Amino acid sequence: MDTKLPVGIQGFEKLRTDNFVYVDKTKYVYELAHNNVPYFLSRPRRFGKSLLVSTLKAYWEGKRELFKGLEIEKLEESNQEAWKKYPVFYFDFNGTSYSEKGALEKKLSFLLTEWEREYQLESADNALSERFQLVIKKAYNLTGLRCVILVDEYDKPLLDVVDDPGLMEHNKDVFKGFFSTLKSYDEYIQFIFITGVSKFHKVSIFSDLNQLTDISLNEKYASLCGITKEELINTLSDEIRKLSDKQGLSIEDCLKQLKRRYDGYRFHQNGEGVYNPYSLLMAFFSGEFGDYWFETGTPTFLVSRIRESSFDLRKFTNGTIYASEAILKDYTGDSLDLIPLLYQSGYLTIKEYDAARRKYTLGFPNEEVKYGFLESLMPSYVPKATAGNGLDIFTLDDYIENGDLDGVRNVLSALFAGITYTVESDPFEHYFQAVVYLVFTLLGKYVLCEMHTYTGRIDCKVETKNYIYLFEFKRDDTASSALAQINSMDYALPFVADTRKLYKIGVSFDSSSRKLIGWEVEN
Repeated sequence: MDTKLPVGIQGFEKLRTDNFVYVDKTKYVYELAHNNVPYFLSRPRRFGKSLLVSTLKAYWEGKRELFKGLEIEKLEESNQEAWKKYPVFYFDFNGTSYSEKGALEKKLSFLLTEWEREYQLESADNALSERFQLVIKKAYNLTGLRCVILVDEYDKPLLDVVDDPGLMEHNKDVFKGFFSTLKSYDEYIQFIFITGVSKFHKVSIFSDLNQLTDISLNEKYASLCGITKEELINTLSDEIRKLSDKQGLSIEDCLKQLKRRYDGYRFHQNGEGVYNPYSLLMAFFSGEFGDYWFETGTPTFLVSRIRESSFDLRKFTNGTIYASEAILKDYTGDSLDLIPLLYQSGYLTIKEYDAARRKYTLGFPNEEVKYGFLESLMPSYVPKATAGNGLDIFTLDDYIENGDLDGVRNVLSALFAGITYTVESDPFEHYFQAVVYLVFTLLGKYVLCEMHTYTGRIDCKVETKNYIYLFEFKRDDTASSALAQINSMDYALPFVADTRKLYKIGVSFDSSSRKLIGWEVEN
């Protein structure tokens, strides 16, 4: 019988009753429940947060049969108090658009109406927070058990309106009025667990709940969401074999490909790396190493902020993005600092940690994120680079593979030609660097291509089966000067014994005309 992969399944009960594969995370559920403190967890989208919250819901509702054979069943074996049915209030902010004023209030009112019906309360014309208070008290009085509050994707009503500051502030105020209830009703509450992508520090769901424990960067829970290498091999070994057979790879090579494309997320400097669960399951389901996490696309506001801030794109791959713990944990929505948002959204992850300076170095977790993210930036910087007009990466790759230098020059010339600028402060230097970086880094998806940015190293080296290209780019200088630098610095020396044809190419761009004006080749 074929394995049933839970692609798109976020409900724990359906996953278990319909016999889908489940990577057992219930030891964490046990630890969270028995520590009995309010929690907040930030993780990227499509990373298993909803399934985790759904698992917590089933646990607190006492659905013991769903946990048969799982780790928590053994852990609760001698606990006489286990598997009681607590009153659970589950706020799922997924599946609704909050782009109109009042949408958040409607969502909260809808949930409250359901619970008022369940606990035999009339829907009074009270404020939302007062209705919530009455429901909590009634649930406690009816069951004799304190309430469990689970909030999934609390920040969706904020992220949906990130381009509308007024509506964002309105939704923040709604949260303030609603969840402030929890602070004064502690005696009625057993457990609180809140998830989201970003931690909006100034949202009073955090300032009012000052006892909320943020486990987003906690080593103990670094593998709470995502799939570890051990979990991958132990739980999905049949799928690894099927994928390797379909792709004509050995098991070892298949694992290397999966790791290169989907692994690499680290949520603590000492934590184990984890795979993106959605991408991993989709690769097994489709039998292809696709770019699944990016199917819904990168948020347009994120692309806009990167472009508007003149962020140096080269930092993404040269190991120079740094952050403190406070930066990684907090994002206000008002700051121009992109780093915490890029980290919390899953585009960057922890690569290194300097304990003495308490400094994190961030970078792309894997190839899926690296190339998917840069491809989403490309239209913003190079609008002409679209499929079908001969200015796309595939066409450039063809020219590179075939040693067609005229084709390479023509593509680069066309990409820079006719660019109009709407922001006077957007200097050509930044644009020039960004476009060269994007074009050649994306080319690296298909050929061996390295971009360098430090003095004394060739700007770009491209290697194919039959050719080696050494590029030096100059701005407001001559192509001859660029070529002279390649020769004077002996950039070609490592390839003296190589049998492939080597091209040294000096390229110059002009700031005033914003065009490629010089191209000299030596072989």
